[in-house]
Amino acid sequence: MDATEFRKRGKEMVDYIADYIEKIEERQVYPDVEPGYLRALIPEFAPETPERFEDILKDVERIIMPGVTHWHSPYFFAYFPTANSFPALLGDMLSGGIGCIGFSWASSPACTELETVMLDWLGKMINLPPQFLAGKDGEGGGVIQGTASEATLVAMLAARTKAIRHIQLDNENLTQGEIIGRLVAYTSDQVSTLFPIDCPIYKLLIPFLREVSLLSATCAYFFLGKSHLCFILQHWQIPLGRRFRSLKMWFVFRMYGVSGLQEYIRKHVRLAHEFKDLVLQDDRFEICADVILGLVCFRLKGSNELNEVLLKNINDARKIHLVPCHLRGKFVLRFAICARTVESSHIQFAWKNITTIASVLLKTQKQSTD
Repeated sequence: MDATEFRKRGKEMVDYIADYIEKIEERQVYPDVEPGYLRALIPEFAPETPERFEDILKDVERIIMPGVTHWHSPYFFAYFPTANSFPALLGDMLSGGIGCIGFSWASSPACTELETVMLDWLGKMINLPPQFLAGKDGEGGGVIQGTASEATLVAMLAARTKAIRHIQLDNENLTQGEIIGRLVAYTSDQVSTLFPIDCPIYKLLIPFLREVSLLSATCAYFFLGKSHLCFILQHWQIPLGRRFRSLKMWFVFRMYGVSGLQEYIRKHVRLAHEFKDLVLQDDRFEICADVILGLVCFRLKGSNELNEVLLKNINDARKIHLVPCHLRGKFVLRFAICARTVESSHIQFAWKNITTIASVLLKTQKQSTD
C-alpha cells in the first residue's frame, strides 16, 4: 500500500467508523456467539499473497462484528465508560501515524513533554493541589497508564520501594528480603481485585502504602540529548516504551473545552439519578450504594440466586448489557452510564426491559413455590 492508496482506503475507513458510530444503536449490544466461534471462520494459515482491502472490510462485518460487545452503544450499561469521541479518534490516528516509542525525552521530546503538560491540565481540571502537578520544575506530575490494574501495580511497587528504604534507615541489619517478607497492603471489599492479607502474625507485618516514589533503571541510550532536564516517563510505568497517547487528550481537551467535558460528566450523573429514581419507585428493588457519579448499584429484594438469574435473563435477552458486583455479601447489578450518545429514552427503555424480565421471573418463582 503506497501513500495514494492509503489516502483512498483511509477515507473509506473513516467513513466506515463514522457509519458504525452513527448507527451503533441498531446493532445488538451483546454478541450471540459461543467461545471459539471465530477460528472456524478464518483460514488456518496467514495468506501467502496480498488480499484486497475490500475483502478485508467485508470480513470485518462477517467475522469481527458478530463477536463485538458494543461498548459505545447507548444500550451498554456494563463495566465503565471508555470515553470515546471523534476528537479522540483523530488524535489516535495521528499517534498511530507518528508511530514513535517515547521511552525517554530524547526518543521523542514532544511525546514526553505533551504528556506531562496534559496530565497537569487534567490535574488542574479536577482541582488537585499544586504539589501533585509537574509545572515547570515541580516534583509532582502524572503519567498515562495502560490500564487501572497497571496503575495499581505501579503505585504498589513505588510504595514498596519507599517503605523498604525507610525501614532500612532505622533497621540496618534487616535485609531487603526480610523486609519484603513482612510487608502487607491493606485493602477492602470495594476493590475489583483483592490481595490476600489474612495473617496470624499481623503484628509483625509492615504497612507500606503511604506516600509513593519510583525506582529508576539506567541505560546509556536513554539519556541522549537533554533528558536530564525533563521527566523520564519510562520510570513511571511497567513497560519501557509508550505510544504518543497524550495526543488524544490534547485533541479532546481543546475540541471539547473544560465546559464541554463538565457538561458531558454532568449529563451522565443526571441520567444515573434518573435511573436511581426509577428503581426507588418500584418497591421490589433496592439501591445498594450511594449514587455519586454515573453508576447505580441495585438489585431485586431477595436472594443472591434470584438476582443472578435476573442478570442472566437480562443479558440473554441482549437488549441491554449489565454486569454484577458483590457488596457486603450481596449479589448486585451495576447500571453504569457509559455511552457518549446515551439519552433519557435509553434509560427508560433499559428500565422497562429490566422490570419486564423481573416480573416474569418473580411470577415464575411464585408459581414454583405455590
